[in-house]
Amino acid sequence: MYNYLNSTGGIYFTYEAAVSLTVKGTEYEVTNNLHIYTAIDLSCNKFQGEIPKIIGELRWLALLNLSHNSLTGHIPSFLRNMKELQSLDLSSNQLTGAIPPQLTALTFLEVLNLSGNHLSGGIPQKGQFSTFNNDSYIGNSALCGSPLTKRCANTASPPQQVGNGDEDDAGDELRWEAIVMGYGCGLICGLSSAYIVLKLGRPWWFVRYVEVLQLKLMKRYA
Repeated sequence: MYNYLNSTGGIYFTYEAAVSLTVKGTEYEVTNNLHIYTAIDLSCNKFQGEIPKIIGELRWLALLNLSHNSLTGHIPSFLRNMKELQSLDLSSNQLTGAIPPQLTALTFLEVLNLSGNHLSGGIPQKGQFSTFNNDSYIGNSALCGSPLTKRCANTASPPQQVGNGDEDDAGDELRWEAIVMGYGCGLICGLSSAYIVLKLGRPWWFVRYVEVLQLKLMKRYA
């Protein structure tokens, strides 16, 4: 209930501000203090087209409900800018494409409803997305990944190679031997180059050190 008195004191009137909101799946009637309640419920309005970019600028919004419209296009990644968002309902639209992984940045998101669209691809697994159940995605037959039972094709584990353990150990030993030999040869070539440069301009003590080290390496890998 709001009370107003004009400057002359001659007019006095009252009114009550109230609005019905669907918050996290439950309908509430909110009265008073509407100026600090950061929620937008635009469900069931027959809106068409893509989600406008200006929505992403509502950085202090806690609840966004755009369900039961005719929205098309992809879920925009700019929704990640709404850092305070706790409830996002985009259900029963005609949205397509993948769920943008950028939405995992919404660390306060407690409720997500993307059901009844035409989304596809893998469901993000990080952040709050690891807490949502099947109900958040029902009706999107092309989605895959946890918590759905449908696995994504690219997440299948590669077949395990079966072989003799001794042969594998021998192969590893040969590979390491080749690496060490290559390192030694490369070191010899590198020291030879350094030797030539330093021989022309000294210092003699370092040249002598290179000569001794080069001789040892040549004997080892001869």
